[in-house]
Amino acid sequence: MSPVSKRTTVYLDPELHRALRIKAAETDQTISELVNSAVRRCLAEDAVDLAAFEDRAGEPSVPYEDVLRELKRRGKLQR
Repeated sequence: MSPVSKRTTVYLDPELHRALRIKAAETDQTISELVNSAVRRCLAEDAVDLAAFEDRAGEPSVPYEDVLRELKRRGKLQR
């Protein structure tokens, strides 16, 4: 744990806590390390999604009904 780590209380479902304890023992990691890793992955996925939204911010909006109509016309959706 780094010297600037912050402590917090997280309430886990008993089954999830048991699974984390087992995973920690099997991988020679702490529960904190596993949780930190999982949170980092989750936040990284969000960052990728947000970047994609920013990249496409200038694109024109297309009404949902127009998209459905085009998909049906092209045979991608059943009528």
